[in-house]
Amino acid sequence: MVIKKGLIGILFWGMVCCSCQKDLIEYQSGDIKIEVQAGDEWKHPFDLFLGIKKQNPPQIAIWIEDLEGNYLTTLYVSYKAGTQSWSGNSKKRKEALPYWNHARLPFQPGQPVPDGYTGATTQSPIPDAVTGATPNGNFDLVMTPAKGLNRFIIKAEFNHSTDYNEYYPKSATQADENYSAESGQPAVIYEVMVDLATREKEYKMQMIGHSSPDGSDGQLYTDLSGLTSARNIVKKITIKIQK
Repeated sequence: MVIKKGLIGILFWGMVCCSCQKDLIEYQSGDIKIEVQAGDEWKHPFDLFLGIKKQNPPQIAIWIEDLEGNYLTTLYVSYKAGTQSWSGNSKKRKEALPYWNHARLPFQPGQPVPDGYTGATTQSPIPDAVTGATPNGNFDLVMTPAKGLNRFIIKAEFNHSTDYNEYYPKSATQADENYSAESGQPAVIYEVMVDLATREKEYKMQMIGHSSPDGSDGQLYTDLSGLTSARNIVKKITIKIQK
């Protein structure tokens, strides 16, 4: 199944799930395909009740910025993060995808927002994003840039709930710099700059850092030394230009 959605003035895009018959899809000249390949830690055990665990895929946001780092539009955000529809939990999880949340809001990075919260709600979901259930494995996004959009930055953020480790333990308190109410390890961030004026047909997104562990700001933290399983949520992300 391919979903096409128009985002006025920016681009058109579609999502191709890993279960789709991609061989039946025809890509047009100028299309850009974002291929996300799941890593060994794509699914993470989440405690339900009575010792029962569920293997959950990550929360995801993929978006576009200009070369100055100004947010343009969201290509995809996973449903729970885009609507704050957390199963059996009415709490707002501002630590899920804070780098993306702060980028899209009309606030300066790092400045506090009303009530210290940056996310959407079920009554006010993300207005310019297409949300969907998180894919259980590899998936593609297909976009056709609007006329004149030749150089831009693609960014992506991934996060698991209860992904604790030695450096981001469950025992951390709000006074600690490594505290997270639900996530444990913070969301990891990838980016790549795309220039359609060149002959490049393929780009590789690189992990550039992580977001705020508690979601209190939209800063990029480049020290990755405390991350373990979060490094392996994604194996690789490839951007392919259809010439």
